[in-house]
Amino acid sequence: MVRKTKAKAKSKARTKKTKSRRLSRLLRQAGNIALRGGIILILVVLALVVLFTVVNPPITHTIWSESRRLGSVDHEWVPIEDIAPVMARSAVAAEDANFCLHWGFDIEAIRAALEEGNGRGGSTLSQQVVKNVFLWQGRSWVRKAFETAITPVVEIIWSKQRIIEVYLNVAEMGEGVFGVKAASRNFFGVGPDALSAYQAALIAAALPSPRKRSAKNPTGRHQRRAGKIADGAATIRADGRALCFED
Repeated sequence: MVRKTKAKAKSKARTKKTKSRRLSRLLRQAGNIALRGGIILILVVLALVVLFTVVNPPITHTIWSESRRLGSVDHEWVPIEDIAPVMARSAVAAEDANFCLHWGFDIEAIRAALEEGNGRGGSTLSQQVVKNVFLWQGRSWVRKAFETAITPVVEIIWSKQRIIEVYLNVAEMGEGVFGVKAASRNFFGVGPDALSAYQAALIAAALPSPRKRSAKNPTGRHQRRAGKIADGAATIRADGRALCFED
């Protein structure tokens, strides 16, 4: 009886040890797979960042999802040389006035957003480009973590002018309207190179909520915001904060 009890105990111990070894092996395998997957993901993103310095992103997740939701979207790429300079200044004045002074993150804007706690965003134009081109919309810690990791890479590899060019071509500027060429044509019947300072400001004023705000039929509040943006665009031109993306 004693021998049987000891045998059972040894058998249980061996079984437990075997299970423990299997679990350890599975965890190591899972860790190796995760590590390899992470390395592959990093290499793919790095390759895309490098590629998009010279090749225009063909589509973004937002453009694709809106195209599915609406049936179609209006989007056509235009080089920055064919965009009125005041449009670029207006976008910077509206979304990231210190764009030329930071390398991806505006600490002061982030601090102000945290202190105000009213939903105001602290994202720079660089972060928004990363979100629009490489990631997806919506609030989540996972997306924010990817955005935080990719933004410095984009800042290092792309020029400031390239960041602005991509932003002005992929940003949603109205429901189903992506990029400044589609926006200028739909809202004002002109090409992006012919936008006036006020028209550019009206488009820029809609950028935070393009599905709720209309550059074509602006409310009084929208018009007042556009006036402030027009002043801001003139200011960053005068004080040199537009030099990094203007020839």
